Amino acid sequence: MKKILILYAFSFFSHLTFAQSDDPWIAFFNKDTTLTGFKDKNGVIKIEPKFTGFTTARKFENIIAVSEEENGKWKNYYLTKQAKVIGRDSLYVFDNAPDCENEASIRFHDSKTDKMGIFNGEGKIIIPAVYSSLSKVRNGMAYALKDAEKKKDGEYFFWTGGDDFLIDIQNNILIENFPYNDDLNFYSLEKSKQPSKDETRDSFLSVDGFYYSFINYEKEFKHWLKNILLSDLSKANLEKHSFDKISYWRESDGWLNESKTKFIDQNHAYLKLKLQELKNPKTDYFVSTNGLNPFIFESKEYERYFNNCNESKDWKYPVKNVVINPKNKTYLKQDHLEFLRTENGYKLISVSTANDVLK
Repeated sequence: MKKILILYAFSFFSHLTFAQSDDPWIAFFNKDTTLTGFKDKNGVIKIEPKFTGFTTARKFENIIAVSEEENGKWKNYYLTKQAKVIGRDSLYVFDNAPDCENEASIRFHDSKTDKMGIFNGEGKIIIPAVYSSLSKVRNGMAYALKDAEKKKDGEYFFWTGGDDFLIDIQNNILIENFPYNDDLNFYSLEKSKQPSKDETRDSFLSVDGFYYSFINYEKEFKHWLKNILLSDLSKANLEKHSFDKISYWRESDGWLNESKTKFIDQNHAYLKLKLQELKNPKTDYFVSTNGLNPFIFESKEYERYFNNCNESKDWKYPVKNVVINPKNKTYLKQDHLEFLRTENGYKLISVSTANDVLK
């Protein structure tokens, strides 16, 4: 069956947009670190510090959400590099933080209609505010929920009903009845006449009659764990599938890190034992998904895994956390082995143990 790999088809458009921008401006603080401004790569101040802590962007590529105080009043808006002010009082806020640019686009919220849309990096509306909910743009596409009903559960709101779509950045519907799934890798898109036979992919019938398939991170990780890692627990294979540095928890010292070669050499017996347990169907363990922790992984080699607001890009680089529960159910501590998905596959990146035995 002939497949058309369009991994970069949508991102090509985004690349053209990115190319129009200069190098990112870098955030800096005033003397008492209460206000933020931006400098270019040569240290030339482009914007004097005037934005409050609600301005979370640490880099300014095309468009950012900002907040400032003027004459005792708060102003919230989106700002482009060309000093264009748009979306006043229309910031999209989730978990007490405003949205961050992704692929030269940013989401906004119309408080009058309670609907969401998307601006491009020039501040133009590319997706009108007609949706109940929208994901970030990922490889030129976004999940969209329309005509849903908002309900409240305690302090939190959630949506019920409505219609789910996959749309592109021209607001064209690609797939109808497209349920939201954080485990889909939008950057792995393949288009074919029949559903994919790859067991790690999920396929969806598009409006043009073709099938769009995406790698499912959960299926991919479990397949990799079983067939690539657990099939060979030698030092060499563990090192091959580890990040250059491995972070580990020691009760007396907190989080530490060590080169993968030294860490695996010193802790191979423990790692082999724990990973072998996963082959036993009686072992009580589960796999959770999260993003890279910015408070642990702070150095330069991790920068690519975070966006301009220092948020983990878990939609592209998820962390799969293998959590092994103790055999003694009265013992509450667990063993954790975390694997980061990189451009070169899954890599062991952090370990914490129930018995604090790591060297």
